[in-house]
Amino acid sequence: MTKELVINTTAHETRIALLESGHIAELYIERHRERGIVGNIYRGRVIRVLPGMQAAFVDVGLDKAAFLYVADVLDEMEAVEHFVEVGHRHDELGSEESSEQHPPLPPIEDLLQEGQEILVQVAKEPIGTKGARITSHISLPGRNLVYMPTVDHVGISRRIENEEERERLKHLIDVIRPAGTGFIVRTAAEGKTGDELKTDLDYLVSLWDHIVEHKADRGAPCLIHSDLDVTSKVLRDILTEDVSRVIVDSAIERQKIVRFLDTFMPGHHFEVEHYQEDEPVFDAFGLEVEIARALGRKVWLKSGGYIIIEQTEALVAVDVNTGRFVGKHNLEDTILKTNLEAVREIAFQLRLRNIGGLIIIDFIDMEKEAHREKVHAALEEALKNDKSKTNILKISELGMVEMTRKRVRESIGRTLCEACPYCEGKGYVKSKITTVYEIFRELQREMRSAPGYRMTLLVHTDIAALLYDEERHGIEELEKYFEKQVTIHARPGFHIEQFEIIIG
Repeated sequence: MTKELVINTTAHETRIALLESGHIAELYIERHRERGIVGNIYRGRVIRVLPGMQAAFVDVGLDKAAFLYVADVLDEMEAVEHFVEVGHRHDELGSEESSEQHPPLPPIEDLLQEGQEILVQVAKEPIGTKGARITSHISLPGRNLVYMPTVDHVGISRRIENEEERERLKHLIDVIRPAGTGFIVRTAAEGKTGDELKTDLDYLVSLWDHIVEHKADRGAPCLIHSDLDVTSKVLRDILTEDVSRVIVDSAIERQKIVRFLDTFMPGHHFEVEHYQEDEPVFDAFGLEVEIARALGRKVWLKSGGYIIIEQTEALVAVDVNTGRFVGKHNLEDTILKTNLEAVREIAFQLRLRNIGGLIIIDFIDMEKEAHREKVHAALEEALKNDKSKTNILKISELGMVEMTRKRVRESIGRTLCEACPYCEGKGYVKSKITTVYEIFRELQREMRSAPGYRMTLLVHTDIAALLYDEERHGIEELEKYFEKQVTIHARPGFHIEQFEIIIG
């Protein structure tokens, strides 16, 4: 499978697409006015401690107070015992080890007090109405290592499966790491020499020393350290030997990429191509069409079936339908084929749209247990290339699958779209007839008490057309009963549900 990175950069936005076999697999977007904050380190001030939630809210200078859970504020010795929490923050890096059991957490009020200043790092972007999730266990990711200056521990990426290689890497890090500090060895470190790991380690240690010095000069709340921009993060975390080339449409950005690769990945030779054609680079690779498709509610399958993706605040529902596909043999085979095709598309869409949290998939009901197991196995296989951690439960007899996918940033839909000002995110507006009958009821209320003979009704043009034609008798009955005259005026700029009654 060939992989390519296509980068489109402008003065206001950077978009990066990871292509696998010519098709977009992942999309990263950073708008310079809304730059991501995961990885940023702040000096914050505790503004509220919540014993009932074992958490605290911390002012770090953002629009919303950040959320700090008790397990992310333990002292250094306790942090080792609760390393499971630290490990969770590195799922997106594809690297962690965690203990299976840990002692009960102490009360949050024993660890934090209101007004206390604390150094914290953003672990999760603000999502929806929630503020950022933060931790006091700082982690600084490099190309091969993740440095944790507050935790005395060495972990190895789970994706490095060879036990001899795991032991070799662990021994190398134990020898060169500063006493009392922690490191996670990332997947990219497999096969690396001690000198290569030492270069990464020295850079991360010096970066932490700089952060500590900078912290002493600033008062809370303030930003102490800003993480890399989206291009550098993607290059650091995704660029591997199986990426054949990097295509970028900016000469300045290309120079930055080359310098970054020379600094962080010396010895690796990647083809960094400057795209200079007149046609925009995302158009040339057919990416704009695929991105537009990823924003749609309905996704058609090649067979004629389709899936519906509905995203809410708490969960995402995916519904599979046969659509136009009628099959060739029998109903069970048709259902199985549609479900198997949907599995591939669902895995693709979850990754491309960056959908996370609780996901419910409603497959077409399968009577045979063997078919359900086959679809479940296909779903697990399709999600193997997904770097975000997933957990899939068995398919129920009704064809339902519950799964979770780690959510670390907003989905593409939430990033590129906003709630419709007309339907306020419901996905529906009132029908024209419903609006007309509401107008009749409101006119009746006003006519009972309003003085004078004349009333003016301002409505949307489509509503005005109905009132002049099909529903004219409703207006006439009100005029006759209350002995008042109603004049209708169309307002093209009105919302379809909007109307205004002027008396006199």
